[in-house]
Order: sequence, then structure tokens, then C-alpha cells
Amino acid sequence: MELIFIRHGEPEWSIDGTSQVDPGLTPRGHQQARAVAEYLAAQDRPLTEILVSPLRRAAETAAPLSDATALRSSTIEDLTEIGMPDWSATSEADVQSLFREAQTRHPEDWWAGMPGGEPFGDFYKRIAAAMTDTIAARGAAALEGGDRHLWHMTGDCEQRIAVVAHAGTNAAALGMLLHIDPTPWEWDRFALGHASISRVRLIPLGSEHIFSLRTLNDRAHLPPELRTR
Repeated sequence: MELIFIRHGEPEWSIDGTSQVDPGLTPRGHQQARAVAEYLAAQDRPLTEILVSPLRRAAETAAPLSDATALRSSTIEDLTEIGMPDWSATSEADVQSLFREAQTRHPEDWWAGMPGGEPFGDFYKRIAAAMTDTIAARGAAALEGGDRHLWHMTGDCEQRIAVVAHAGTNAAALGMLLHIDPTPWEWDRFALGHASISRVRLIPLGSEHIFSLRTLNDRAHLPPELRTR
């Protein structure tokens, strides 16, 4: 089993100076999405499934990939990015100021998330549960206790699953699958650019399996002018 985590393309966070709650992609973001689709569709080993966050920027990124592979995407509701406060009537300049202010907090305070938003601990548990359930439904069960870093595989080992989601979602999922203790700055520990690809593969270890990191923040499919953060 291989999981291919794709971060969405560049989103249009600001329209006429106002912050967008669920933005679509910019024109450059759509170009990035098409580049991802062309790259993955041309590989020798085909994708077997496309899973996508319900947010608009992820769905628009997944659309060209679905077209290029003739695979219908499946929405996983709990793969949304960490919940933010309602900034629908807030200027983009004020939102950026809030983020800069948050950077000055003590790292321990980051567990609370942005004031009025989803706490990081809740976000991580949501992503971990969603990924555990998703993988279990495809034949890989997470073990418990002292073997909790291992997975018991009974499903098709040739599955190649694209997960189109977000920087925080993908970072939290990667950390969980690699059994790395979570931190509320996963976005910085696993820095993932727009339309980047990160891959993990389930490989045998003794009688069980572990997830092995194969690529992180791969943007070789994007020309320099399409590489954004």
C-alpha cells in the first residue's frame, strides 16, 4: 500500500481585500493542479483511488487528477484543515496580522490553536482517527500497546492511494503514520509547498508492516514559476 499525499494548489485567500473562508484556487493554483495530474497519470504504477478533503481548494486540485486517471474521487469529511475562527468579514491584512501575532506565543500555547478556532490536539486526533479508519477499511490495521508503530496488512499491497488535502492535514497524517509524537507546529516540521507530493509506503517488517517515508515535499513536477508556499 502506498499513500500519496498531495497538498492543494495555491488558494485565493483574499478577494477584494477580504479573507475567504473556503477559497478556490488562483489561476496559478489551477496550473499546479494540472501539473500534479499530468505527473501522476504518466507513472507506470497507476493510482487505484483518490481521496479528497471536502474543502473547495482540495476538490479543485483533485479534479484534474480525477479526469486524467478516470478515477472518481471520494470525499473524506475529516480530512479538512485545522478549523480557524470565522474571518469571513475580516480583511486579509488583519488576518495576516493575527498570524504574525500568534507566532510570538510560547510554543506550549500553540496547542490551543488560533483563538476561536480548533485546538491543535483535537485537530490531530481527528486526522489520526480519519487516517486509521481509512487505512483499516483497505486492509491495514494499526496494532496497539508496545507494537503501536506496526500495522497488520491483510488487504491488497498494490493499492496506490492519492490523498488530496492540506498542509496541516498532510503533516499530521505523515507524523502519525511514521509514529512521530505530534507537535502544534507540524506545518513547520513538515513544510509542504502548494501542489507538493509526499509518499509513504507500507513495507514488511518481520511478520508485520511499517510505513516508510519515500518522498517529502516533492515539487519536481512543478517548474520554478509554479513553486509557491
